[in-house]
Formats: sequence, C-alpha cells, structure tokens
Amino acid sequence: MAKILIIKLGYSETIDAGISTVPSLGDVLRTTVILHPFKGDNVTWLVDEGAYPLLKNNPYINRILTYDLSSVLQLQRERYDTVINLEKGPGICALADSINAWRRYGFRFDEQSGTALAYDGCEWLFNLCSDKNLKKTHPASWQESLLKIIGASWEGQEYLLGYHPATREVHDVGFNWAVGSKWPNKGWPGRHWEELKTLLQGERSCSMQQGMDNLNLYMDWINSCRLLVTNDSLGLHIALALKKKVVVLYGPTNPNETWFYGRGELLFPDVEYDCIPCLGPVCSRNTCCMEFISPHAVKERIDRLLSAGI
Repeated sequence: MAKILIIKLGYSETIDAGISTVPSLGDVLRTTVILHPFKGDNVTWLVDEGAYPLLKNNPYINRILTYDLSSVLQLQRERYDTVINLEKGPGICALADSINAWRRYGFRFDEQSGTALAYDGCEWLFNLCSDKNLKKTHPASWQESLLKIIGASWEGQEYLLGYHPATREVHDVGFNWAVGSKWPNKGWPGRHWEELKTLLQGERSCSMQQGMDNLNLYMDWINSCRLLVTNDSLGLHIALALKKKVVVLYGPTNPNETWFYGRGELLFPDVEYDCIPCLGPVCSRNTCCMEFISPHAVKERIDRLLSAGI
C-alpha cells in the first residue's frame, strides 16, 4: 500500500494562472478524479477548511488535513511515496518540496526566483496556465488533464463526493443562477431566468438556488433537482458528482474544460464576438455575450434531456 499526499487547497486553480486566498471549491471537487488510480492506497489530502465538506467521508481518502501551522509542521516530519502538489502559490510549493517523498507531481518551488515552476513531466501544464491563447483552444477536459499530470489514462473517471445528501428528487429543474464575485462575467441576466421560469410554468416544476451560505444545504438542494441549469461554477461540478443532468451556459470560459459524462448539454452565446471565450472575469463590451443565450434554447435542451430518460 503506497502512501500518497495530495495538496489541493483551492487557492490556485490547477489550469489557471490566478492565485487567491479564497478557495475555489469547484476546483477542489473536480480534482477528486485523480483519486481513482490510488484506490486502496493510504491517501492524505491537505485542503482549506472551507472545502473540507467536499472531501469529508470520501472512501478514497484515509485522512483529511486542513491547512494550518500544525498540519504543515506535521507533514514536514512525515514520509510519502508520492506527493502531488496542485497549488501554484510559492509558499505551498516550498512546503511540497520540503516533504520527504520518492515521487512528485505538479508544481514545485524555484529557489532562485522564489516562484512556482513545474515538476518534470508537468511543463505542458505550466505553459497552459501562463498562455491565455493556448488555454482558450485547449481541447482536453480538466478531468483528463488532471489524470495526465500523474501519468494516468483518462477513462471517463467520475468525480468522487463523500457527502450523502439528506434530500430526494422533488423538482424537475433547478436554477443555479448566482455567480461568485470572482467571475461576474459568467452570470446569465436575471430577466432570462424569469423568462425561462415562465416558459416552463405548467410543464416542469422549478426551484431557485438555495443553500448559498451553507455548503451542505447547497448540495442537498442540488440533489433535490433532476436537472440543473447552471453557469460554469461549483454547482455544475456538484451536480455532475451527484449524477444529475445539466444544461450549462458558457460564455467567458472554455466549454471543453468540463466533461459531462453523457448527462449534459451546453449552450454558447449566439453572437459573433471574436473575444469568446475571453477568460476574463469582467466584460469589456457594452453587451455581455451571456445576454445572447436564449431562454427558448435553454428550454429546448431541458426538454430534450428530461425526455431522453438518461
């Protein structure tokens, strides 16, 4: 049984350049695909406290450590067969390098520049993070790219969520309408949500987003819906982990980055903007591209998915 350490706090998205002190919960959840090759091994995962509920009770993780001084000092005295560091913050990279391990994947610390670099075999990933044009056209899903980091084959591995929701399906469609402050550009206009609700009235039962201040309640709400209409967000990844059907509204981000496991459809703005996907959090145009996704087109996708019986 190999001893594995995964360092994924969510402060830096694995295939994005940005670094934050606020964890990206969706990035933590989608990283769980890399657990599949380590089934049966002794896995420790270092994570930010805010993302802990996404990993709690995961059968593939033996121990979850939340990131603080105590856990850092402890890890520096332990030994591992493999350390996988998917954070690009220089301090966390330095921590990963200081842990006794035989094999390393992901990002490392450059002692000369004081910045993050890639371990051997992951240079392609570092180039993808730093080249926006390359990222715009990257054809592989995030799930496939994560498995490539550790030298594993992409075989459609699912997300692994340990949480067991306390709800059952009672709504046909959930409206996952809210967007975080980091990416307001992803938002679909409020009037479009209202029009979609009117179009579905009498045909489908709908529920507006709930549990936004409590991660467990949020997962419970998503589980109560047969299908989720959503932007590229945490809700999308939770829905996929719960094996829900999804209609995903894309604009500023690359739709190739998420594999839907045959349970979803995407919609792209019906407008000839040469900036799509811009990969930017704020739109520089007078009319954001997300305005051009039609509620009627969304309804068509909902009807198709809910009628397909998949």
